[in-house]
Amino acid sequence: MTRGPPGFCIWLTGLPSAGKTSIGKELIPRLVARGWYADLLDGDEIRLGISADLGFDRKSRETHAARVAFLSKLLARNGAIPVVTLISPYRTSRAHARTTIGRFVEVYVNTPLDVCEVRDVKGLYKKARAGQIKEMTGVDDPYEPPEQPEIVVETQNLTPAQSAEFIIAELDRQGWFAGKPGSPGS
Repeated sequence: MTRGPPGFCIWLTGLPSAGKTSIGKELIPRLVARGWYADLLDGDEIRLGISADLGFDRKSRETHAARVAFLSKLLARNGAIPVVTLISPYRTSRAHARTTIGRFVEVYVNTPLDVCEVRDVKGLYKKARAGQIKEMTGVDDPYEPPEQPEIVVETQNLTPAQSAEFIIAELDRQGWFAGKPGSPGS
């Protein structure tokens, strides 16, 4: 059996409630329309399964990100595009993911903290500020913004659909779709 070109991972990182999952859900049908197999690997969903044994301390967060990176590597090497929506607050975790996966696009979902707090449908920021939740990223646990992401999407004034379109345009511009059906030049 002949494999097509390898896939690549789109890793969306940002503060809680930045819009990562909403954007990821918008990306999937756009990638499928271009002829790719794409799957959403959402951090919250994965925590219900293979990471159910983990907490939210730094070591647990890094282990969770490593597990997601391993799954992403398997998908990408088989021609898929895993779209990861994971806070992944530490640069070391994202660097490990990049090394593990290889073909890796880091997308920084850059949303100001005050906007994230307004968007927070789960009420996590409110609980963290009241002391009911400990180690909340952006409140009492740091978020380390990427230093050189491939893509930065400023979501403050964009809908998830507009953010997804921006990311697709950037992926096109950077040549990530070369060689697959539906890509420019194919």
